[in-house]
Amino acid sequence: MTLLDTSQSGDDALKAVFARELERVRDRSHGLTVDVLDVDELLAQHSRLMSPLVWDLAHVGNYEELWLLRAAAGLEAMRPELDDIYDAFEHPRSERPTLPLLPPSQAMSYLGQVRSKVLDALDTMPLDPANPLLDKGFVYAMVVQHEHQHDETMLATHQLRRGATVLGDVPPPAAPAPPLPHEVLVPGGPFTMGTSDDGWAYDNERPAHEVFVPAFHLDSAPVTNRAYLSFVESGGYDQPRWWSHAGWEWRTASGKRRPAFWLREGGEPLRRRFGRVEPLPLDQPVQHVCYHEADAYARWAGKRLPTEAEWEKAASWDPVTRTKRRYPWGDADPTSEHANLGQRHHQPAEVGAYPAGVSAYGVHQLVGDVWEWTSSGFEGYPGFRSFPYKEYSEVFFGGDYRMLRGGSWASDHTAVRTTFRNWDHPVRRQIFAGFRCARDAAPGEGR
Repeated sequence: MTLLDTSQSGDDALKAVFARELERVRDRSHGLTVDVLDVDELLAQHSRLMSPLVWDLAHVGNYEELWLLRAAAGLEAMRPELDDIYDAFEHPRSERPTLPLLPPSQAMSYLGQVRSKVLDALDTMPLDPANPLLDKGFVYAMVVQHEHQHDETMLATHQLRRGATVLGDVPPPAAPAPPLPHEVLVPGGPFTMGTSDDGWAYDNERPAHEVFVPAFHLDSAPVTNRAYLSFVESGGYDQPRWWSHAGWEWRTASGKRRPAFWLREGGEPLRRRFGRVEPLPLDQPVQHVCYHEADAYARWAGKRLPTEAEWEKAASWDPVTRTKRRYPWGDADPTSEHANLGQRHHQPAEVGAYPAGVSAYGVHQLVGDVWEWTSSGFEGYPGFRSFPYKEYSEVFFGGDYRMLRGGSWASDHTAVRTTFRNWDHPVRRQIFAGFRCARDAAPGEGR
């Protein structure tokens, strides 16, 4: 049964899905914290860019209590004194180590108590279609996705921490021959952007609306380490002509000259990945590049970054049936044959490694492997309505954010779909982000 199937099923089937997904994501959270790190490591701030891992752990429990026990079930607050400590909008990450955080043992006890009450309440909770929080179980889907998003943030913290790795390392699949075509042509025309009926979708993905996209060419796969290394070795970081004004300001102020975690020893390009130093895998998508780096590479290559609408059309639209796909290959939930998701491999796979995941236009790896920077800023769609709180989306509209699409190897399939929108500051590099390039079609192409 897929996530979409359940939206048409009875309450019992839907509740079973949510109970399963709540337990699955909690197992994942444990595997990134208390199962692998000692108390000192959990309490430490491994980078000022990130929270102590124990803050993330207790925060997901507090969020679950706020929304599934108080908002949905109408229960009294269990630990109201925790609300301020674990409010992500009140305390920037750099300040969180100074807060009176729950130590790991108390955080685990709190999470267990919350979860026990949540499952009891879910048993008797009517998923009332007249209640927007409960219609199709929206609030449960929101909480599941929220914890998976924090798990991805925890993985970014693991990448920044020093010391031996504590994470497994299952190699990703190799790409089959022959190599992919360099790019595909996406014909011009309208398509449906966003969604109005996916019970897992956030407010910023809504409502569905028609967008006309002129014909364009899109890289068939994300830009590889090999290709990006050519940009580095050609002096791309030393030539302001490839950089926007803001990008060159960032480049000169930061002093960066290569993607984060890249090294070079004896002339060999290397990378550091979760405590391992290893040869740079040239055929994997480049990751840990910020928007400015992606934009500069695209200019150097004679191309540009795709818009958010271009990305979504290439990923979601079936031009034959004129229907929307939840994933590039269709509506079926991803398997290990479709995409590199769910922390299976702790790194991207080679480009071309997932032919079963190709989109209707022939574009590969649009979901999984690396988040992909687009050229678009963050705004609400026509008819946008904030729900269930402005701080999820609306307060971020209009800033310097740039949109990222598609998820990464660290993203879970419940928190990634072709309509899912992620955003971040254009200087952000610790996230698992890469990109692919686009270019305008010539007049008359793609009609």
